[in-house]
Amino acid sequence: MSPQELAEKVVSRMYDHDPFSIWLGIERLVVEPGRCVLRMKVRGEMLNGFAIAHGGITYSLADSCLAFASNSHGIQSVSVETSISHTKPVKEGDALTATSEEKSLTRGIGIYYITITNQRGDQVALFKGTVYRTGKPWFPDEQDTN
Repeated sequence: MSPQELAEKVVSRMYDHDPFSIWLGIERLVVEPGRCVLRMKVRGEMLNGFAIAHGGITYSLADSCLAFASNSHGIQSVSVETSISHTKPVKEGDALTATSEEKSLTRGIGIYYITITNQRGDQVALFKGTVYRTGKPWFPDEQDTN
């Protein structure tokens, strides 16, 4: 299977077994090896006491983007360190887009930057994630692991 087919198959498998990403309402706009673009809409039950989105909402969107992007090469990967900076308030009804950028990829470690923007293109959060690549293929019987 091609790298693109593998990326799509891995992310579909992950998403289909991820009730939290489904609850968030995440849509997969782009899935490519090492890259992912996701979108979701902020709902009322996602707000905090300031009537803005709870910080965990943008964090969760970015974390899902990290998971999908880092696993899209077909090797099971898990986060070991993440951080987020919230740069602008997010309101109910905002449509958020998370876009990943693969900054470094080795046999054991991957580093990704995720930028989250709203429907106006305003940057609302910056996320950095480091993953450990376990070496275990997602589909061992179908993948060339060389």
